Amino acid sequence: MTRVVIIGCGVVGAAIAYELSQVSGLDILVIDREYPAQAATGAALGVLMGIISQKIKGKAWRMRHQSIETYNRWIPEIEEITKTRIPFNRQGVLMLLMADAPGEYWGVSQWQDLAAIRKTQGWDLQVWDAQQVYSSCPQVQHPGVLGAVYSPCDRQLDPTLLTQGLIQAAQYRGVKTQFGTEVIKIGYLPNGKCVVVTHQSEMGADWVVIAAGLGSSALTAGLQQHIDIRPVLGQAIQVRLGHPLGNSQFQPALTGNDVHIVPCNGGIAPPTDYWIGATVEFANKEGEIPPNAELLQSVYSQAISFCPELAQAEIIKQWSGLRPRPEGRPAPIIEKLPNCDRIFIASGHYRNGVLLAPATAIAIREMIDSVSS
Repeated sequence: MTRVVIIGCGVVGAAIAYELSQVSGLDILVIDREYPAQAATGAALGVLMGIISQKIKGKAWRMRHQSIETYNRWIPEIEEITKTRIPFNRQGVLMLLMADAPGEYWGVSQWQDLAAIRKTQGWDLQVWDAQQVYSSCPQVQHPGVLGAVYSPCDRQLDPTLLTQGLIQAAQYRGVKTQFGTEVIKIGYLPNGKCVVVTHQSEMGADWVVIAAGLGSSALTAGLQQHIDIRPVLGQAIQVRLGHPLGNSQFQPALTGNDVHIVPCNGGIAPPTDYWIGATVEFANKEGEIPPNAELLQSVYSQAISFCPELAQAEIIKQWSGLRPRPEGRPAPIIEKLPNCDRIFIASGHYRNGVLLAPATAIAIREMIDSVSS
């Protein structure tokens, strides 16, 4: 058997474990110092903006549409294996086009051009006028709405339940796990294989995949590789309205000016609660990121300006998380480490970890296949 050790069990590490669990002849171990989905994954809103992305070609576009396609296949597979439901909103993403949007935002004509391109690529993307927005989503009452872009093929899901489902399904297929275990070092054995060192033991591995988010930098530094991944804070809230906003039968993830209003339990029951977020907060001169209450209030106020009924909701939960953002290079980092033939990194996804997890897992599988053959 070929031993693969995956370090990190956020959504990316869990997705890699699930994808590799389908490969015969692999002995897979997932290690994390915490339990699944405790870091950036647990703070994400799970809005999968793939088809509505402005990317039209190359790796960035390929990974997005590949992930959407894969999620449509994975979710029923995982639910069948685990016998549990994963909230998976198949009603799409609706992006409001605002008259007061910052200058770098696209106008209606640019979105119409993208919709035409998506049609040639086999995807449905619709540009609505303001009247269609108000008719389909009566909860939207902002006078500055010019229209919207509706992406019926995009999705939203619960990142924590997804990650737990992925790792449970992987375990069903024979993947082993060690949670509450911190990896302190990765090295090489005299026979050329890897060694993974924890506080409890040392273990050999044919392949190592570093999917540890912000913890990836320290692990690569021990291999004399400088992979600079820095934190960016995001805050969000959950509000309880007690009933669905607008049409209970049409509950897409709603977004505008980078503010998301996300129905909870999408696709399972009419929502009474909504997630609203998220802020984007960088470190100060001291390298610290204290949560900024004013920024979170600004996000909530923007959501209320879109859907005034949210002003009546009760805030029942508030949370934050640190997203791993590569410094000085595009996100994410998915590659074999230079001069480390048996070690891969899959990290630094920044704000797209949940979206790109399936495509990342497929890329790692293909890398292992290519160097093994």
